[in-house]
Amino acid sequence: MSIQAVNARNQFRGTVKEIILGPVVSEVEVETPFGIVTSVITTRSIRELDLKIGSDVLALVKSTEVAIAKL
Repeated sequence: MSIQAVNARNQFRGTVKEIILGPVVSEVEVETPFGIVTSVITTRSIRELDLKIGSDVLALVKSTEVAIAKL
């Protein structure tokens, strides 16, 4: 599956640098050319996206959230 369109205008390509797993939610730190972006997402989403340190991702930033899409 690939992303064909998304409505978030603030998008930052990056690499997963750290994952702090929790029982329900986890933190994902993404290194971008503009600095580190941190997202709090469900631990289930980390498993479903198969996120690992070094994964190429797209951080999608909206005013109230930061979403992660695996590339």
